[in-house]
Amino acid sequence: MSHLDLIGHKKRKRGLRVFRFKSFGEPGCPIEFVGPFRENVKALLEFGHLESNSHCELPSWSFQLELHRHPPFHILLLIVEEPVEASLDRHCKHCQYIGWGHHMICNKKYHFLLPSKDTVTAFLNCEGNSDNGAGTANGKSNLMELQGHIMHGVFHSNGFGHLLCVNGVEMGSDLAGHQIMEFWDRLCTGLRARKVSLNDISQKRGMELRLLHGIAYGEPWFRRWGYKFGRGTFCVTQPMYQKAIEAIQGLPLCLLGYHFGTSNHDIPIIFSRYQTLSDHSLVTLGDLFHFMFELKPRLPKDNCINTYNLGILVETTCRWSPKRVEMATRVIVEALKRAEFRWVSRQEVRDAARVYIGDTGLLDFVLKSLGNHIVGNYLVHRSLNPVTKVLEYCLEDISNVLPNQEGLVMTNPKVKARYKITRVQLMKDMCCLYKYILKDQKLALSTGIFSAIPVATRIIHDSKYLIKEYCGELPLKEELGLEGMLNLYCTISLRSNEDADEESSKKAMPPYECVTLKNNATIDELKLEVERHFREVYWGLRSLAVESVLNLNAEGTDLVFGHVEVGHKLVFKGSTKEQGVIIREQIYECGLKNRVVDCPCGAKDDDGERMVSCDICEVWQHTQCVRIPNNEEIPHIFLCNRCEHDIVLLPSLP
Repeated sequence: MSHLDLIGHKKRKRGLRVFRFKSFGEPGCPIEFVGPFRENVKALLEFGHLESNSHCELPSWSFQLELHRHPPFHILLLIVEEPVEASLDRHCKHCQYIGWGHHMICNKKYHFLLPSKDTVTAFLNCEGNSDNGAGTANGKSNLMELQGHIMHGVFHSNGFGHLLCVNGVEMGSDLAGHQIMEFWDRLCTGLRARKVSLNDISQKRGMELRLLHGIAYGEPWFRRWGYKFGRGTFCVTQPMYQKAIEAIQGLPLCLLGYHFGTSNHDIPIIFSRYQTLSDHSLVTLGDLFHFMFELKPRLPKDNCINTYNLGILVETTCRWSPKRVEMATRVIVEALKRAEFRWVSRQEVRDAARVYIGDTGLLDFVLKSLGNHIVGNYLVHRSLNPVTKVLEYCLEDISNVLPNQEGLVMTNPKVKARYKITRVQLMKDMCCLYKYILKDQKLALSTGIFSAIPVATRIIHDSKYLIKEYCGELPLKEELGLEGMLNLYCTISLRSNEDADEESSKKAMPPYECVTLKNNATIDELKLEVERHFREVYWGLRSLAVESVLNLNAEGTDLVFGHVEVGHKLVFKGSTKEQGVIIREQIYECGLKNRVVDCPCGAKDDDGERMVSCDICEVWQHTQCVRIPNNEEIPHIFLCNRCEHDIVLLPSLP
């Protein structure tokens, strides 16, 4: 793939510059990244290879990135510039979902792609069909719309962006997820992006990583790179998310083992397995998941770590001989066998064993030493009863590993393999806990502490939109520009017109842009520079006319830096017209808002979840909130509760 030209040239020219993947985006690789976002992107593209294709009008640039030198392996970074005129929909749905619908539509988007082998193949097949007259005319759009890229991120020309996908090793990529995220974070930092959002749908072996990592660390996996809670669907808020995390993290293992152990014997076995490996007490579910995540990278890929004990080790200083200890152990196991594999209290076991062994000191020593030990064909489990606060014992029959084998099996390699921990076994255990504790639908019918588990997991599931703030509202930290040049931060407040309604006039101003001026520039020159900047960035301000400075009282010929300090924020009053009519609603990402959302959960905007519209009042609601399962199709005719109630109250016809 390193020498495959995705856009047109079948053979690469030799001598094209190759950049190191691990340092691309750092200062000096390939540029110093000293300006605001828009200028940095332009400077970066000058180092790329300009692609050409007769079937595509969108300009694009490619960069060859060296992943490792021996053996040589390169991957391709493709940057596609998408003008708003070439977009199928000029409104960005990702901005609407994250809560940036009040942002103005930008003139351009920049797509940063690391194509995978599958997307390369799909694109080339589409290009071949286009050559035969069967494909679409916009091949680049096909490439950007394809699913399965190693990475796909998009920036608006104002510096706000969205990370659309990250596919690591589990999806067939040559890069791990953390390598892709480090690469993306370097790009955002170097380009001086303002804010970047993402939809956290990451999974690990079919499990939601957002849920697992939240329980283990109290934060999402993407928090390693500074991404925090941005917006929840179904009106989930950040405090709700935090309380849900704390609720599941704090679940006591003793209660969980007692509750789930009756229906699933694997749960207390898993608890016991990792408690044995841990050098400190694992009290809560959060402790257990944190230990499992920390243990996984330390486990060797091929070897195992024992999690069981073969009998009771008797030290030379012990007052009882090994033979007497072994005899007492077998008596206790026989007493547990008569309990038919149910949990039995320590006192009950002790009383049953005293019939055969009168030495209570020996019984106390054995009972204290037993726990996660193999004795004969049985594994002895020990746990603290969360209600009575006393120790209980239970047997697990492991003779089914070798059904026809008699005698001790503790030295059999098949039995050893079952009670040894590997990375594969750890993931199986995690899947078991995920399935039977976090995703058990029967818990919704439970009472007490366990009824909160489905609610908390649902809240965490709905807290998937994350945001990282890089430069925020100010595109540059430095107030001094090049020699003889100074920086100001400027924004626009559009003038209300007679044909503009009140809601449109209250639209938020665009974020501040950094305007660089000579130290002897006048107010009139500043106005012209502001017009140029905002016309270049925003589609709705292409005909912007700056009229005055709202927070500055100065004449047009006055020197700027005689009235304001360097780095000062200025708000300009301006107006814009297209063919004599101000199209105010259409210049924002949220659009005309001709879709009314009023959901029982409290949602008033589209958050990306599936919705259904009432056929009478045409108000949209979440299908989940009106009890339409996600695996069922939306009914052809749907009435909301309000309209259905009004129909019932209507007088009957004579």
